Amino acid sequence: MIKVENLTRRFASTLALSDLSFQVAQGSIVGFLGPNGAGKSTTMKILTGSLGPTSGTASVSGFDVMDDPLAVRRLVGFMPENVALYTDDTVADFLRFVANLKQVPSSTLHEHLETIINQCGLQDVRHKLVGNLSHGFTKRVGLAQALVGDPPVLILDEPTSGLDPHQIVEIRELIKSFRGQRTVLISSHILSEISATCDRVLILKKGVLVGENTPENLLETYAAEGADGGTIQRVILTWDGDRDAVAQALREVAGVDEIIITDEGAEVMIGGNPVEVRPKLVESVIKAGGRLQNIQDKGPSLEDMFLRLTGVDSPEVETPDEPGETS
Repeated sequence: MIKVENLTRRFASTLALSDLSFQVAQGSIVGFLGPNGAGKSTTMKILTGSLGPTSGTASVSGFDVMDDPLAVRRLVGFMPENVALYTDDTVADFLRFVANLKQVPSSTLHEHLETIINQCGLQDVRHKLVGNLSHGFTKRVGLAQALVGDPPVLILDEPTSGLDPHQIVEIRELIKSFRGQRTVLISSHILSEISATCDRVLILKKGVLVGENTPENLLETYAAEGADGGTIQRVILTWDGDRDAVAQALREVAGVDEIIITDEGAEVMIGGNPVEVRPKLVESVIKAGGRLQNIQDKGPSLEDMFLRLTGVDSPEVETPDEPGETS
Protein backbone atom coordinates (compact mmCIF):
# COMPACT_ATOMS: atom_id res chain seq x y z
CA MET A 1 0.00 0.00 0.00
CA ILE A 2 2.87 2.39 0.89
CA LYS A 3 6.14 1.91 -0.97
CA VAL A 4 9.28 4.00 -0.50
CA GLU A 5 12.36 3.34 -2.61
CA ASN A 6 15.78 4.99 -2.26
CA LEU A 7 14.21 8.17 -0.93
CA THR A 8 16.63 11.04 -0.37
CA ARG A 9 15.88 14.59 0.71
CA ARG A 10 18.35 17.45 1.19
CA PHE A 11 17.79 20.86 2.74
CA ALA A 12 20.77 22.88 1.51
CA SER A 13 23.74 21.07 3.07
CA THR A 14 21.59 19.02 5.46
CA LEU A 15 20.78 15.44 4.48
CA ALA A 16 17.39 14.71 6.06
CA LEU A 17 16.79 11.36 4.32
CA SER A 18 19.41 9.09 2.82
CA ASP A 19 18.46 6.28 0.42
CA LEU A 20 15.46 5.30 2.55
CA SER A 21 13.44 2.24 1.49
CA PHE A 22 10.54 0.48 3.19
CA GLN A 23 7.02 -0.83 2.56
CA VAL A 24 3.82 -0.82 4.60
CA ALA A 25 1.48 -3.68 3.68
CA GLN A 26 -2.20 -3.10 3.16
CA GLY A 27 -4.19 -3.28 6.40
CA SER A 28 -1.13 -3.21 8.68
CA ILE A 29 -0.19 -0.75 11.41
CA VAL A 30 3.46 0.31 11.33
CA GLY A 31 5.24 2.45 13.91
CA PHE A 32 7.75 5.10 12.88
CA LEU A 33 10.39 5.86 15.53
CA GLY A 34 13.46 8.04 15.57
CA PRO A 35 15.43 10.53 17.70
CA ASN A 36 16.09 14.21 17.02
CA GLY A 37 16.05 15.10 13.33
CA ALA A 38 15.66 11.49 12.25
CA GLY A 39 13.53 12.38 9.23
CA LYS A 40 10.11 11.04 10.23
CA SER A 41 8.14 14.19 9.48
CA THR A 42 10.09 14.74 6.28
CA THR A 43 9.09 11.25 5.13
CA MET A 44 5.46 11.83 6.09
CA LYS A 45 5.33 15.13 4.23
CA ILE A 46 6.70 13.48 1.11
CA LEU A 47 4.12 10.69 1.40
CA THR A 48 1.31 13.24 1.68
CA GLY A 49 2.52 15.31 -1.28
CA SER A 50 3.41 18.45 0.69
CA LEU A 51 7.14 18.04 0.09
CA GLY A 52 9.08 16.67 -2.85
CA PRO A 53 12.05 14.29 -2.60
CA THR A 54 15.50 15.17 -3.87
CA SER A 55 15.68 11.69 -5.39
CA GLY A 56 14.00 8.33 -5.09
CA THR A 57 10.31 7.47 -5.26
CA ALA A 58 7.31 7.07 -2.97
CA SER A 59 3.89 5.71 -3.83
CA VAL A 60 0.53 4.99 -2.19
CA SER A 61 -1.62 2.24 -3.71
CA GLY A 62 0.50 2.42 -6.86
CA PHE A 63 0.13 6.21 -7.29
CA ASP A 64 3.42 8.10 -7.31
CA VAL A 65 3.39 11.04 -4.90
CA MET A 66 5.02 13.29 -7.50
CA ASP A 67 3.26 12.10 -10.65
CA ASP A 68 -0.24 11.70 -9.13
CA PRO A 69 -0.36 13.93 -6.01
CA LEU A 70 -4.13 14.44 -6.12
CA ALA A 71 -4.78 10.71 -6.36
CA VAL A 72 -2.53 10.16 -3.33
CA ARG A 73 -4.25 12.87 -1.30
CA ARG A 74 -7.64 11.31 -1.97
CA LEU A 75 -6.36 8.06 -0.45
CA VAL A 76 -4.58 9.48 2.59
CA GLY A 77 -5.86 10.90 5.86
CA PHE A 78 -3.04 12.93 7.42
CA MET A 79 -2.76 14.06 11.02
CA PRO A 80 0.34 16.26 11.48
CA GLU A 81 1.64 16.76 15.00
CA ASN A 82 0.36 20.33 14.98
CA VAL A 83 -2.91 20.28 13.05
CA ALA A 84 -4.04 23.52 11.38
CA LEU A 85 -7.60 24.05 12.67
CA TYR A 86 -10.09 26.88 12.26
CA THR A 87 -10.41 28.03 15.86
CA ASP A 88 -13.53 30.15 15.25
CA ASP A 89 -15.54 27.13 14.03
CA THR A 90 -17.37 24.68 16.24
CA VAL A 91 -16.10 21.12 16.10
CA ALA A 92 -19.11 20.00 14.05
CA ASP A 93 -18.82 22.92 11.61
CA PHE A 94 -15.08 22.34 11.13
CA LEU A 95 -15.56 18.65 10.36
CA ARG A 96 -18.40 19.52 7.99
CA PHE A 97 -16.06 21.96 6.22
CA VAL A 98 -13.40 19.24 5.86
CA ALA A 99 -16.04 16.83 4.56
CA ASN A 100 -17.06 19.32 1.88
CA LEU A 101 -13.42 19.72 0.83
CA LYS A 102 -13.14 15.94 0.57
CA GLN A 103 -16.40 15.79 -1.38
CA VAL A 104 -18.23 13.47 1.00
CA PRO A 105 -21.69 12.88 -0.56
CA SER A 106 -24.41 14.94 1.10
CA SER A 107 -26.65 11.87 1.31
CA THR A 108 -24.23 10.19 3.77
CA LEU A 109 -22.64 13.29 5.32
CA HIS A 110 -24.59 13.39 8.59
CA GLU A 111 -24.18 9.69 9.37
CA HIS A 112 -20.50 9.79 8.37
CA LEU A 113 -19.67 12.70 10.66
CA GLU A 114 -21.68 11.22 13.53
CA THR A 115 -19.63 8.04 13.29
CA ILE A 116 -16.34 9.97 13.40
CA ILE A 117 -17.48 12.21 16.28
CA ASN A 118 -18.40 9.12 18.29
CA GLN A 119 -15.17 7.28 17.37
CA CYS A 120 -13.02 10.19 18.52
CA GLY A 121 -15.02 10.93 21.70
CA LEU A 122 -16.12 14.40 20.60
CA GLN A 123 -19.83 14.11 21.47
CA ASP A 124 -19.66 16.48 24.45
CA VAL A 125 -17.70 19.20 22.62
CA ARG A 126 -19.29 19.06 19.16
CA HIS A 127 -20.87 22.51 19.58
CA LYS A 128 -17.87 24.15 21.24
CA LEU A 129 -15.47 26.44 19.38
CA VAL A 130 -12.28 24.64 18.42
CA GLY A 131 -10.25 27.52 19.90
CA ASN A 132 -11.77 26.88 23.32
CA LEU A 133 -10.88 23.20 23.49
CA SER A 134 -8.26 21.65 25.73
CA HIS A 135 -5.10 20.23 24.15
CA GLY A 136 -6.48 16.70 24.43
CA PHE A 137 -9.70 17.50 22.60
CA THR A 138 -7.79 19.52 19.99
CA LYS A 139 -5.74 16.40 19.25
CA ARG A 140 -8.97 14.43 18.92
CA VAL A 141 -10.30 16.91 16.38
CA GLY A 142 -7.02 16.53 14.48
CA LEU A 143 -7.52 12.78 14.34
CA ALA A 144 -11.17 13.21 13.37
CA GLN A 145 -10.33 15.41 10.37
CA ALA A 146 -7.91 12.72 9.16
CA LEU A 147 -10.75 10.17 9.27
CA VAL A 148 -13.18 12.30 7.24
CA GLY A 149 -13.81 10.75 3.84
CA ASP A 150 -12.97 7.23 5.04
CA PRO A 151 -9.41 7.20 3.63
CA PRO A 152 -7.85 3.72 3.24
CA VAL A 153 -4.46 5.07 4.38
CA LEU A 154 -3.77 7.00 7.60
CA ILE A 155 -0.53 8.82 8.35
CA LEU A 156 -0.54 9.97 11.97
CA ASP A 157 2.22 12.11 13.47
CA GLU A 158 2.24 11.88 17.29
CA PRO A 159 -1.52 11.24 17.65
CA THR A 160 -1.38 10.64 21.42
CA SER A 161 1.12 13.32 22.51
CA GLY A 162 -0.27 15.49 25.29
CA LEU A 163 -3.20 13.18 26.07
CA ASP A 164 -3.95 11.88 29.55
CA PRO A 165 -3.64 8.12 30.20
CA HIS A 166 -7.37 7.50 29.76
CA GLN A 167 -7.42 9.34 26.43
CA ILE A 168 -4.30 7.50 25.26
CA VAL A 169 -5.97 4.13 25.86
CA GLU A 170 -9.08 5.24 23.94
CA ILE A 171 -7.10 6.50 20.93
CA ARG A 172 -4.86 3.41 21.01
CA GLU A 173 -7.89 1.13 20.86
CA LEU A 174 -9.37 3.17 18.01
CA ILE A 175 -6.14 2.92 16.00
CA LYS A 176 -5.92 -0.83 16.69
CA SER A 177 -9.47 -1.21 15.38
CA PHE A 178 -8.23 -0.06 11.95
CA ARG A 179 -6.05 -3.19 11.58
CA GLY A 180 -7.06 -5.06 8.44
CA GLN A 181 -9.28 -2.18 7.29
CA ARG A 182 -6.84 0.70 6.88
CA THR A 183 -3.12 0.99 6.33
CA VAL A 184 -1.62 3.06 9.17
CA LEU A 185 1.80 4.68 9.52
CA ILE A 186 2.08 6.16 13.01
CA SER A 187 4.87 8.25 14.49
CA SER A 188 5.26 8.31 18.27
CA HIS A 189 7.81 8.86 21.02
CA ILE A 190 5.83 6.70 23.42
CA LEU A 191 7.59 3.40 22.84
CA SER A 192 5.10 1.41 24.89
CA GLU A 193 2.34 2.71 22.62
CA ILE A 194 4.18 1.54 19.52
CA SER A 195 4.77 -1.86 21.09
CA ALA A 196 1.09 -2.22 22.07
CA THR A 197 -0.36 -0.90 18.81
CA CYS A 198 1.87 -1.76 15.85
CA ASP A 199 2.56 -4.86 13.79
CA ARG A 200 5.99 -3.60 12.75
CA VAL A 201 8.45 -0.91 13.79
CA LEU A 202 10.68 1.22 11.56
CA ILE A 203 13.53 3.01 13.35
CA LEU A 204 15.27 5.97 11.72
CA LYS A 205 18.55 7.60 12.64
CA LYS A 206 19.72 10.65 10.68
CA GLY A 207 17.54 9.73 7.72
CA VAL A 208 18.75 6.12 7.57
CA LEU A 209 16.70 3.03 8.47
CA VAL A 210 18.58 1.30 11.30
CA GLY A 211 15.93 -1.18 12.46
CA GLU A 212 12.86 -2.85 10.96
CA ASN A 213 10.87 -5.76 12.37
CA THR A 214 8.08 -6.62 14.77
CA PRO A 215 8.65 -5.22 18.28
CA GLU A 216 9.12 -8.78 19.58
CA ASN A 217 11.66 -9.75 16.91
CA LEU A 218 13.59 -6.52 17.35
CA LEU A 219 13.96 -7.31 21.04
CA GLU A 220 15.06 -10.87 20.29
CA THR A 221 17.66 -9.59 17.83
CA TYR A 222 18.83 -6.95 20.29
CA ALA A 223 19.10 -9.49 23.09
CA ALA A 224 21.40 -11.62 20.90
CA GLU A 225 23.80 -8.78 20.09
CA GLY A 226 25.99 -8.07 23.08
CA ALA A 227 29.13 -6.01 22.75
CA ASP A 228 31.27 -9.13 22.70
CA GLY A 229 28.82 -11.35 20.84
CA GLY A 230 27.16 -12.67 24.00
CA THR A 231 23.62 -12.14 25.23
CA ILE A 232 22.66 -8.70 26.53
CA GLN A 233 20.89 -8.96 29.86
CA ARG A 234 19.84 -6.36 32.41
CA VAL A 235 20.50 -7.05 36.07
CA ILE A 236 18.96 -4.88 38.80
CA LEU A 237 21.11 -4.51 41.92
CA THR A 238 20.37 -2.84 45.26
CA TRP A 239 22.75 -2.58 48.21
CA ASP A 240 23.58 -0.80 51.45
CA GLY A 241 26.86 1.06 51.55
CA ASP A 242 28.91 3.58 49.60
CA ARG A 243 27.02 4.09 46.31
CA ASP A 244 29.93 5.60 44.41
CA ALA A 245 32.45 2.96 45.49
CA VAL A 246 30.14 0.08 44.61
CA ALA A 247 29.15 1.64 41.28
CA GLN A 248 32.78 2.05 40.32
CA ALA A 249 33.51 -1.55 41.27
CA LEU A 250 30.61 -2.76 39.13
CA ARG A 251 31.93 -0.78 36.14
CA GLU A 252 35.24 -2.62 36.37
CA VAL A 253 33.69 -6.09 36.13
CA ALA A 254 34.60 -7.82 32.86
CA GLY A 255 31.54 -8.38 30.69
CA VAL A 256 29.65 -5.30 31.89
CA ASP A 257 28.62 -3.05 29.00
CA GLU A 258 26.96 -0.22 30.86
CA ILE A 259 25.73 0.82 34.31
CA ILE A 260 22.77 3.10 34.98
CA ILE A 261 22.60 4.42 38.55
CA THR A 262 19.03 4.50 39.92
CA ASP A 263 17.48 5.79 43.15
CA GLU A 264 17.48 2.26 44.55
CA GLY A 265 20.80 1.00 43.19
CA ALA A 266 21.88 0.27 39.63
CA GLU A 267 20.84 -1.35 36.37
CA VAL A 268 23.75 -3.31 34.91
CA MET A 269 23.85 -4.19 31.21
CA ILE A 270 25.72 -7.46 30.79
CA GLY A 271 27.23 -8.10 27.37
CA GLY A 272 29.20 -11.18 28.34
CA ASN A 273 28.01 -14.55 29.60
CA PRO A 274 25.54 -13.70 32.41
CA VAL A 275 26.23 -17.01 34.20
CA GLU A 276 29.87 -15.94 34.59
CA VAL A 277 29.27 -12.22 35.19
CA ARG A 278 26.53 -12.31 37.86
CA PRO A 279 28.75 -13.90 40.58
CA LYS A 280 31.42 -11.27 39.83
CA LEU A 281 28.83 -8.52 40.36
CA VAL A 282 27.99 -9.90 43.80
CA GLU A 283 31.69 -10.21 44.66
CA SER A 284 32.42 -6.65 43.52
CA VAL A 285 29.63 -5.24 45.73
CA ILE A 286 31.04 -7.04 48.77
CA LYS A 287 34.67 -6.06 48.05
CA ALA A 288 33.62 -2.41 47.72
CA GLY A 289 32.16 -2.54 51.22
CA GLY A 290 28.52 -2.86 50.21
CA ARG A 291 25.90 -5.24 51.60
CA LEU A 292 23.85 -6.75 48.77
CA GLN A 293 20.09 -6.45 49.27
CA ASN A 294 18.75 -7.77 45.98
CA ILE A 295 19.87 -8.94 42.54
CA GLN A 296 17.27 -9.51 39.84
CA ASP A 297 17.43 -10.35 36.15
CA LYS A 298 15.43 -8.12 33.83
CA GLY A 299 15.12 -8.68 30.07
CA PRO A 300 15.87 -5.97 27.49
CA SER A 301 13.10 -3.44 26.81
CA LEU A 302 12.01 -1.63 23.66
CA GLU A 303 13.58 1.50 25.15
CA ASP A 304 16.93 -0.28 25.52
CA MET A 305 16.76 -1.45 21.93
CA PHE A 306 15.86 2.06 20.71
CA LEU A 307 18.76 3.67 22.56
CA ARG A 308 21.28 1.12 21.33
CA LEU A 309 20.15 1.33 17.70
CA THR A 310 20.01 5.11 17.57
CA GLY A 311 22.82 5.96 19.96
CA VAL A 312 20.86 8.72 21.73
CA ASP A 313 20.18 9.39 25.38
CA SER A 314 16.40 9.73 25.22
CA PRO A 315 13.61 9.06 22.73
CA GLU A 316 11.26 11.58 24.36
CA VAL A 317 12.09 14.89 22.65
CA GLU A 318 12.94 15.78 19.05
CA THR A 319 14.39 18.81 17.36
CA PRO A 320 13.18 19.97 13.94
CA ASP A 321 14.04 18.18 10.70
CA GLU A 322 14.05 21.59 9.05
CA PRO A 323 13.51 25.19 10.21
CA GLY A 324 10.11 25.63 11.84
CA GLU A 325 9.03 22.00 11.52
CA THR A 326 8.96 19.07 13.90
CA SER A 327 10.37 15.67 13.06
